[in-house]
Amino acid sequence: MLIKEFRIVLPISVEEYQVGQLYAVAEASKNETGGGEGVEVIENKPYENEEGKGQYTHKIYHLKSKVPSLLSKVAPPGSLSVHEKAWNAYPYCRTILTNEYMGDSFEIKIETWHKPDMGEQENVHGLDKATWDSVKVEVIDIADRNSVSSKDYKEEEDPAKFKSEKTGRGPLGPNWKKELANDPNCPHMCAYKLVSVKFKLMMLGSSVESMIQKMEKRLFTNFHRQLFCWIDKWYGLSMEDIRRMEEETKKELDEMREKGEVRGMSSDDK
Repeated sequence: MLIKEFRIVLPISVEEYQVGQLYAVAEASKNETGGGEGVEVIENKPYENEEGKGQYTHKIYHLKSKVPSLLSKVAPPGSLSVHEKAWNAYPYCRTILTNEYMGDSFEIKIETWHKPDMGEQENVHGLDKATWDSVKVEVIDIADRNSVSSKDYKEEEDPAKFKSEKTGRGPLGPNWKKELANDPNCPHMCAYKLVSVKFKLMMLGSSVESMIQKMEKRLFTNFHRQLFCWIDKWYGLSMEDIRRMEEETKKELDEMREKGEVRGMSSDDK
């Protein structure tokens, strides 16, 4: 198993992020759906158990062209669908991705704490010392142009060029994190994402685990760049607005999967 922790600092409050994240997830799902591929929402409902309460979602990602070519070559037909089950007890969220064909041989677990800080906390997930010592920490800078590939880059989704009309935030310069830390008028937060990847298949385990971690970093980077640059679209929305939007999005996704062309990024885009 390969474990990494990604830290993403944002000029957004923890409370604002809850709405912004859900809005961006819905919009990003549309961008990745079409031509028989993309996101299928099975369940989206409140939950309550011995651990607490929050929102439970179950989605199926119909991938095909979106998995690493190394994996697609060895995967049997019909096996390239991933189930995502998430328990969102914000500000903590746990997401588990599995594949029915591979069973216990494949799992991606993403545990996220959203904290009102600049990403300085160590071991926020409370791992034992041996495990924590094995975790590699990677900091994602959403304003770093070099953090995205030429195929992923969109000028309108570049935090270094975007300025919010509603909040006045941005553009984010080279020293934006230092400026943010010293600005009492601008909120900030960090998403601490602990990603554990297990892939057991012949001699491919460590290679595919590394590949998946690379994909996760790319997804986190692009997603949070979008989230910030879409702030004028979601800022001021209520959770009731978001739940209504999610219902509408579910219907749209069902229609989009049945028609059109494959959309979004493939795993081998550079």
